[in-house]
This record gives sequence, structure tokens and C-alpha cells, in this order.
Amino acid sequence: MALTPEQITAAHKANIETLFGLTTKAFEGVEKIVELNVAASRAALAEAATHTQALLNVKDAQELLALQSSFFQPLAEKTAAYNRHLYNIATSTSAEVTKALESKAGEFQQSFNSLVESTAKNAPAGSETAVAVMKSAVSAANNAFESVQKAVKQASDLAEANLKAVTTTAAAAAQAPAARNKA
Repeated sequence: MALTPEQITAAHKANIETLFGLTTKAFEGVEKIVELNVAASRAALAEAATHTQALLNVKDAQELLALQSSFFQPLAEKTAAYNRHLYNIATSTSAEVTKALESKAGEFQQSFNSLVESTAKNAPAGSETAVAVMKSAVSAANNAFESVQKAVKQASDLAEANLKAVTTTAAAAAQAPAARNKA
């Protein structure tokens, strides 16, 4: 069974739609990151101006130390919050792209398997060995693809766990000086 021109055209159309959909998702993620960076930059600029004004009004060393201490603790917390927000944008965008790609890969795999089955049914007599080898190769490729998907998922989960651990550690480190200053 050969593919008809209509089937080929439909497949190309679907692939182009998928490509544009994925590109749109990627740009949405970039837009969110740009918005986050603009907001963070605006806030940092405002805080720098406020801090500079406060520094100009310092009367003694004790007040300077207290001001510096009060500046750095929120900075660490804001940095951790920024990193969490950035990570959430990246993982959300990545999850959407991965979901779309897995869906398309599943559709392609299913249509390819159907083509292999159809070809095997219509194979001439005496070609059973070649058909068996082809089916075995397709099965091995499918298994390899599933193994790669599992490995990528495990690596992604590990990276997420590491980021959460780093964020928790950074937040705890940021709160430690404040706790010492209050004591």
C-alpha cells in the first residue's frame, strides 16, 4: 500500500501546523521571560534608588550596617523568587512542547507501524524473513524511543528536585542573617 498524494499533503499540512504551534508556544515562553526580566529590572532600579537615598541619609556606622543588612536579606529572597518564577516558566513551556512532540511522535509511530503492517501483508511470497527483520527493527526502534523518553523524564525530575533543594537552601541562607540580627 503506497501513500496517496492527498495523504502526503495532509501529513505535511499537519506537520507545518504542529511546527507553527510549537513556535508559538516557544515565543509565549520567551515573552513571559522578557516580562519577568523587565519587571525584575524595574523593581531593582526602584530599590537601588531607594537604597541610595537611604545611604545618603545615614548618620553613623551602626545605621550603615543595619541598612546594608536590611538590603541584602530581601535581595536573596527576591533572587530565589525570581529563579523559581523563571524555572516555572521554563518548565511550563517545556512541558507544553514535550506534550505536543510526544503526541506527534505517537501519531507518527502509529502510522508508521500501520504502514509496516500493510507492507508486510502485501509482501510477495518468500519475503517473510525480510518482513520479520523489518518488524524487529521497528520494534527495537520503538523500544529505544521509549527508553530515551523515560531517561529524559528522569533527568528532568532530577533537575527539578535539585533546583528545589537549591532554592530551599538559598531561602534558608537568606533568612539566617535576619534571624541573627533580631536575636
